[in-house]
Amino acid sequence: MNLPAWVWLATVGGFAVILALDFYLVARNPREPSFRECVGWVSFYVALAVAFGCGLLFFSGAQYGGEFFAGWITEYSLSVDNLFVFILIMARFQVPRQYRQKVLLIGIVLALLMRGAFIAAGAEAVARFDWLFYVFGAFLVYTAWKLIRHEEEQADIGENAALRMVRRVLPTTDTYYGARLTVHLGRRLVTPMLIVMVAIGTTDLLFALDSIPAIFGLTKEPYLVFTANAFALMGLRQLFFLIGGLLDRLVYLSKGLSVVLAFIGVKLILEAAHHDGVSWAPEIPILVSLGVIIGTLTVTTVLSLMKSARDAKAGKAAGASDEDSVSSDPVSSDSER
Repeated sequence: MNLPAWVWLATVGGFAVILALDFYLVARNPREPSFRECVGWVSFYVALAVAFGCGLLFFSGAQYGGEFFAGWITEYSLSVDNLFVFILIMARFQVPRQYRQKVLLIGIVLALLMRGAFIAAGAEAVARFDWLFYVFGAFLVYTAWKLIRHEEEQADIGENAALRMVRRVLPTTDTYYGARLTVHLGRRLVTPMLIVMVAIGTTDLLFALDSIPAIFGLTKEPYLVFTANAFALMGLRQLFFLIGGLLDRLVYLSKGLSVVLAFIGVKLILEAAHHDGVSWAPEIPILVSLGVIIGTLTVTTVLSLMKSARDAKAGKAAGASDEDSVSSDPVSSDSER
């Protein structure tokens, strides 16, 4: 895509305006948003991404439009999975509910900056070194394997080397002081809010290492890589409050994402081999990729909700049978009397 500089400037400026509006809303009223408010904002951001993709389809053709939608859906799904880790971090550090919006918004900005840096470096690297596609593909397959075999490691992702170093080096208060990062109590101390920011920021870095190779497996266009990531992060703050309880029901989400990442990894390796002249290695069309991604995530979501419904029904049945057995047990009745 040969885009003039003003298109890049207008796109980055548009996302900057949206983030500034988000900052203004959070600063003006630091609270937990209502369900209706979250639904409205998430619907707006999704509609905005769909409209942008349709615009690409109309002005740039089906290839680029399909690449954007495949990349956006993949990155959005990864972002939903990332929300689960954010929830764990918030709960672990007992962030007051009225300040969780600010933490999430700063986390989104950090994620966007980190991904922007990775996109710039990755685009330059893949343009110079074709063999990197083999590395990206192998890394995605390895990441997919880790998702399947070591899902429990996500629970400890907030405890990383950077976080331990901050805790060891900087004196920290035991309680929060509003949304302040530091406080002066005889000497300058950092608050748990700064520790949370470090946890969120380093977690964003780890997620960027997974998401950037994934989208480069779907499109080589830096503009599409950037916009797909940016749209995937827009509305993540409201999505956190909207589906916080639903995430527990998406029990197969990580497995579905592992299938998607493994598919993209294999696709990268096959296409790299195809361009290197390997006759049996096919090029996988973007419509096939889009179908696999949407199909896998749809099946994953449906199976997750079905399992959650069965588990809830079984739990109610077990509770009812326990109550019946207690009420019908003469020994229990005598002991109660």
